[in-house]
Amino acid sequence: MRTPSASQRDRQREETREQILRAVGAQLETRSLEDLSFAEIARDAGVGERTVYRHFPTKEALLGAFWAWMQTQAMGEAERIKPDRSDRRLRDAITAPRDAQRPMRILLATDAWEPQVNGVVRTLTRVVQELREMGHTVEVIHPGMFKTFPLPTYAEIKVAIGVYEPVQERFKAFEPEAIHIATEGPIGLAARRICVEWKLPFTTSYHTRFPEYVSARLPLPLAAGYAYMKWFHKPSGRLMVATPTMRDELTRHGFRNISAWSRGVDTETFRPRGDDEADVFEGLARPIFLYVGRVAVEKNIEAFLSLDLPGTKVVVGPGPQLDELKAKYANAVFTGSKSGQDLANAYACADVFVFPSLTDTFGLVILEAMASGTPVAAYPAPGPIDLIPGSGAGALAASATEGLRDACLEALKLDRKGVRRFAEGFSWRACAEDFVRNLQPYPEPQKTRFWRRLRRLARVRRRPSAAV
Repeated sequence: MRTPSASQRDRQREETREQILRAVGAQLETRSLEDLSFAEIARDAGVGERTVYRHFPTKEALLGAFWAWMQTQAMGEAERIKPDRSDRRLRDAITAPRDAQRPMRILLATDAWEPQVNGVVRTLTRVVQELREMGHTVEVIHPGMFKTFPLPTYAEIKVAIGVYEPVQERFKAFEPEAIHIATEGPIGLAARRICVEWKLPFTTSYHTRFPEYVSARLPLPLAAGYAYMKWFHKPSGRLMVATPTMRDELTRHGFRNISAWSRGVDTETFRPRGDDEADVFEGLARPIFLYVGRVAVEKNIEAFLSLDLPGTKVVVGPGPQLDELKAKYANAVFTGSKSGQDLANAYACADVFVFPSLTDTFGLVILEAMASGTPVAAYPAPGPIDLIPGSGAGALAASATEGLRDACLEALKLDRKGVRRFAEGFSWRACAEDFVRNLQPYPEPQKTRFWRRLRRLARVRRRPSAAV
């Protein structure tokens, strides 16, 4: 019997790996992450259980590979689509001047939405609210509309599956004039594929430093993350970013068509504590150094918790690292998730807000703390470095690795009234207006004709074939 060559063995190994990952996808459509069984995956894949363990020794390795494989599959599908280079009228028309006040039908595709609790979700939900108040009609395609499975290493975030055809139907039913893709997950990938296939102009935004985020969680090189992100955003008419620092960083990595998109803060909800209002941190040693956000490795929270500071460190938020940090830093106070007025009270009663993250693109929590009159201490990373210098509302560390303790102590000396005044310069209405100015709506003379033709094609495709 002939011994298989090395290339044949590699091909067989890759085929087996793909069979296993397809079996994982099939199981996640009907069961939760906790109920995944290696034995049943092996059965569905038609291989032995030891083969599954040989490819993926742990459940975390299996799910990490499955997530990366899902992205690769989506990329492969879209790359097979060859755009018609002769049809340039859409790309020419989308850059034409227009009335930013004219109401539009705006479609937003996002993998981040309620009940997730993070700055991306708060930004998107508030902008949608403002857009509707401005007279625009907004359709949001989000994970709550689909079957989902928990994101590997972060079960609180649900990832949608089986989205392409339902997203396509929502495009047809809504007939958008402008399309914005907010995230790079399965829903964003499906929307991107549709826009590329149908030659629809669209915009995207960069909310999270995805390459750094993935590299912190999975054994994937930073370069691979940036290659994926450049591929994803390349066809976008405009890539919206929150800060000049993020714009410059992405430009260095080869991104194009970058536009500014400001952020806002609710200065009515987030406001200084009144003299007659209770102190939610009463009984804790002062000063109170507060962190609010996901309790996860990419947030660099240990850089804060390990500091030698007076008073009490308080961490507000859920996340996969919560139990680990609770056990390691027994002197810190971990409150879990807070929202609404409870969250506003936490900001207002703290003495300093500490933002140790190096992977955020803005950090909406920074503005929320400042609106509450609480000064901010942070590393000189995108977001803090754009907001804090010259603001009188915070202090920056000397570098991305040193000086956070000094910044915390410096922030204690700042005037809280001045901090509040600085935050009052940011509004959600301005944020929404920025968003609309950046949108690239389907050209007015052609949009009706396009959607009518698309509906006619859909009817033809659904019509049963005539008997021969």
